[in-house]
Formats: sequence, C-alpha cells, structure tokens
Amino acid sequence: MKISLTKAGKRFNRDWIFRNVNYEFTTGTAYAITGPNGSGKSTLLQVIGGALMMSEGEYSYEVPASGNRPAATGHSKQPGDSLYQYISIAAPYLEAIEEMSVTEFLTFHTQFKTLLPGITIPQAISIVGLEKSAHKQIRYYSSGMKQRVKLAQAIFSDVPCVLLDEPCTNLDAEGIALYQKLIADYCADRLVIVSSNDIQEYGFCQQQLSILDYKTNKTA
Repeated sequence: MKISLTKAGKRFNRDWIFRNVNYEFTTGTAYAITGPNGSGKSTLLQVIGGALMMSEGEYSYEVPASGNRPAATGHSKQPGDSLYQYISIAAPYLEAIEEMSVTEFLTFHTQFKTLLPGITIPQAISIVGLEKSAHKQIRYYSSGMKQRVKLAQAIFSDVPCVLLDEPCTNLDAEGIALYQKLIADYCADRLVIVSSNDIQEYGFCQQQLSILDYKTNKTA
C-alpha cells in the first residue's frame, strides 16, 4: 500500500497544526511521527488514516490486489469510506466496547475486518495474554489489559496499513516486550506508522518525521 500527502495542512480555527507535508508512506516500511506532547502528532496520524479532513493539500492512496482483495486507488482532499477497510488503528482515545468481553469484541470487529490468515479469535486472545479473561467484560480489565485488546484488534486485522498512536500506553515491561514481538511477528510486510516520543514504541521504524518540521506561525 502507498499513501501520499501533497502540500497537506491541517488547522483548527486560525491555528495551523501543520502545513506543507509532502510525504509518501509505502508498504514494508515503518515510519515514526515524533514531536513534543501537544504538537500535532496524533492529528497528522488521523489525517493519514482518513479520520480527519485536511484543510489544504491532496491525499492519495494505492492498494495492490491481494488474495480476495481487489486493487484500489483514491485521490482527493478527503479519502472516501473505502479507505477504512485497508487501515487499522490503536490509540488511547479509541476505546473498546467495555460491555463486551474481548471474545465478543473481536467477534464483533471481524464483521468489518477479517483477521490475518491463520489467526483465530482464541489464538489472538492467547497471543496477547488474555486467555484467562476471555469471557470477562472489558470494563473489569486493568488499563494494561485494555491496551492489549486495542493492540490485538489493530495488529491482527487483515489490513495492509497499521496506525499506532502511543501504542505502549499503560503497558508494563512485559506488555512492552509483547508489543515489540507483535510488531516483529506480524507487521514486517505491512505499512506501519507510529506516533510517539518513546523509543521503545518506535525503535524499529526505518524512517522518522518530526512534526516540528511542518510547523508554521502563519494564520489564514
């Protein structure tokens, strides 16, 4: 998969979060978006994922045919709904459905995106270490367990692009090691983009872009 931003900019009211982003993200490479807290890393990640509309610039994507998935392309200021079937995301501001168990949540999720070939829901739950709580409502999980649910949902989705916003939030040392293993085992041949200031979260990334390089003090 390839995602391209051309002269991309995003503002809220009269304040520009970033401008003039010209960047191409391609499958098989992992990218890190870095910068201080509150600088707009998550905003850029959401623009890349199609969740936020750009204020200026152009967005395009290309997805090659794979298995039962046909090739797809898009070119516009705001990607259409078809983009979402190719992207998964884990982020602190996106919550799992807490009235469900992780088994029910992943079952519900597979109605929209299938899991990676060879991965079943019980296997996914076991890999992230939640098999003993597979039928417990997520509301009773610790914050670290909830983060494991989010990572399972994102990483085990059969999509060519995985977006990760501060993916080790609430994880202890064991959880961080699990995250790094999930990346190594399941993301090597995909497009991965991580928004983070923590080297433990993005140390595997081959390319880095600092949000500060796209800051401007100009107002419209």
